[in-house]
Amino acid sequence: MQTTIVYYSLSGNCRFAAEGAAALLGAETMELVPEKAYPEKGFAKFFHGGKSAVFGEAPALRPYSFPAETEQVLLVTPIWAGRIAPPLRSFLLREREALRGKRVAALFCCSGGGTEKAAAQLRELLDGADLEAALTLVDPKDKPSEEKHRALADFCAKLK
Repeated sequence: MQTTIVYYSLSGNCRFAAEGAAALLGAETMELVPEKAYPEKGFAKFFHGGKSAVFGEAPALRPYSFPAETEQVLLVTPIWAGRIAPPLRSFLLREREALRGKRVAALFCCSGGGTEKAAAQLRELLDGADLEAALTLVDPKDKPSEEKHRALADFCAKLK
């Protein structure tokens, strides 16, 4: 089964998780890159990212190619203000039809809570595609642990 891992990462935690999942699944990764980068440090990082997430913004993305032969999609996103990151929102709005009929799973990276609200938002945006499985990892790159690695390995085994 062809799996594509679609991710957005600002601080590197989602990239770390996406690359780990790709190695476990033998999958390709596709990074979402907004045309205008979000601030990476300080108050501006939280203000602009949070505002963008709360107001449901869908920023323009740099060109990408979503493989048509993909059968399963793993969406990897940080949680900002209890919501998925806006670049993933842009992808979901653009690829809504392409995702229909595919197996979809999600991997959330966060520093705190908000997973339930983000998962509900993701389900709403999938509009017809089913979210089959989800996993939340708290700061997998910044605070690695054997427990997180095992959770990712178990999650990926269920997706195979």
